[in-house]
Amino acid sequence: MVYTFLAPLADQYQVFNLFRYLTFRTGGAVMTALLISFLLGPTLIRWLRHQQPEGQPIRDDGPAHFAKRGTPTMGGLLILISLVTSTLLWADLGNGFVWCVLFVLASFGVLGCWDDYLKLRGRSSRGLSGRTKLLFQAIFALLAAILIARLLHPSVGTGLAIPFLKDVLVDLGWFFFPFSILVLVGSSNAVNLTDGLDGLAIVPVIIAASSFVLIAYLAGNVVFAQYLQIHYVAGAGELAVICGAVIGSGLGFLWWNAPPARVFMGDTGSLSLGGALGAISVITKHELVLVVIGGVFVLEAVSVIVQVISFRLTGRRVFAMAPLHHHFELKGWAEPTIVIRFWIVALVLALVGLSSLKLR
Repeated sequence: MVYTFLAPLADQYQVFNLFRYLTFRTGGAVMTALLISFLLGPTLIRWLRHQQPEGQPIRDDGPAHFAKRGTPTMGGLLILISLVTSTLLWADLGNGFVWCVLFVLASFGVLGCWDDYLKLRGRSSRGLSGRTKLLFQAIFALLAAILIARLLHPSVGTGLAIPFLKDVLVDLGWFFFPFSILVLVGSSNAVNLTDGLDGLAIVPVIIAASSFVLIAYLAGNVVFAQYLQIHYVAGAGELAVICGAVIGSGLGFLWWNAPPARVFMGDTGSLSLGGALGAISVITKHELVLVVIGGVFVLEAVSVIVQVISFRLTGRRVFAMAPLHHHFELKGWAEPTIVIRFWIVALVLALVGLSSLKLR
């Protein structure tokens, strides 16, 4: 909105030329989302407490988190409000990729909110059934994939880029759509599984979004894309603004989610943020790089898959409890130790993922 109204004035007033710079608008998105989170946080948390007198239901079959009873959930609303508002203010709203990612954020966010509501109403950690959740996620992801395929240039449209290899683009054809569904749904649920301790999910999300600020900017710039020998995606640079908004809203949420948390993210935030990261990776042709950058999320998801398969086939559990962070809790690690070590792993993996931009 700011870009739409102020950038055209640059021809008459030089000061408004700033709004044509993607880096300036990305920084503006970070600060705007952060400011909204700071200002809106206390009011929204009070409202959530009023609506949820007993707070988020605490599971009885895992590590004892009874001290957290009464803490409200659906804090993802704070993330979504600040993120979407900041994006609408600073992004070029004529860019179709922006609306595609906003659609994923909104649709997955509504689904997560529905899930959180059912958990609160039933006073149980069970909300939507797994099949129902996956069905809706797949539908939303398919719609997003169709829109992405229509917006991408035919030269990169249904292609899959291979990290560390230059000029390699595997044409997936119609398989692009189920593959994109896998990326969006997998990313969404992986972030959701990671969201089990205060600050555990949101900081790796911020780290991943910071990485994709750079990836989106470079992939959307023809000069840098040619220099680094990555695939140029016209218009993808605008996604840096959304990534900036994710960073700002994530930092703002962390302010209220830092131990002892005053609010939990809930599925409202985790499903939408994970889905958005997946959509951005598909658009920028860095789906496989997301697997590396979001390695913490992948490990958490794989730990659940391995646990389920092992128990069904052998009757034995590989981990004391899945997802992986609960395994370390039951092994005696303190919650802050787990969280900070996962943050360190997330940062290292992000650096490894970013190295693929140059090592080709």
